[in-house]
Amino acid sequence: MDEKLAKEILDKVVGQVFGYQNPLTLEQGMQKYAFDVRLPQQVFDSTDNSPTWAQSTNPVKFIKMQNAWDRQDIDDWLIPKRKLETLQDILAAWSEVNYTATERVVDSQGVMRSDNVYSSENVYMSQDINVCKNVLFCDSVQTSEFIVAGQRSQTSSFCIRIEDSQECSNSFSLSWCKKSTNSFFLHDCNNVQDSMFCSHMSGKRFCIANMQFTEEEYNKLKPLVIQWALSPES
Repeated sequence: MDEKLAKEILDKVVGQVFGYQNPLTLEQGMQKYAFDVRLPQQVFDSTDNSPTWAQSTNPVKFIKMQNAWDRQDIDDWLIPKRKLETLQDILAAWSEVNYTATERVVDSQGVMRSDNVYSSENVYMSQDINVCKNVLFCDSVQTSEFIVAGQRSQTSSFCIRIEDSQECSNSFSLSWCKKSTNSFFLHDCNNVQDSMFCSHMSGKRFCIANMQFTEEEYNKLKPLVIQWALSPES
């Protein structure tokens, strides 16, 4: 994974969701779509001062997971025994070995600037990712692919700004939705297709702001919303 591949993934997801060529750079995409998503932060490895990425910046000392493994191969993380008489002695000894591991990646490949990633492929600037492929700027996403700026969602594909949702596809800005597709700005909707700006609806199609429209009427208004959603300035 590198910025070039991340940009290609962004381009593909934008093209699939909106049907237009992506006008945004990778940085613009992150700022526009992931402005409220918890993402890994850059910290520095306390053992070699190299930059690394951590899910939490609360700890004081960090170490890349790979560096921690390398140290284990050298001395199994054992330090020379010394006399401990007080609680302060114990805490001081603990501080010598107590680093927070960063860039934690297990059974995954193509992971960059991410932390806590399991069984996934092509993950960029994300955290708490499990069994996913081609995800950017995500937090707590599972069993999904081609997701940009997703939060606490699962079993979805080709979505941008999906939150607390599942089994959704080809959509933008969904929250608390299930089995919804080809839609924009939905909240608390189930099995809704080709709709925009709707809330608390089920089994509907071609709706805008909870009003029923014909397919022709819907498709006439849809480009206005897409242009707004893609504009770098909006």
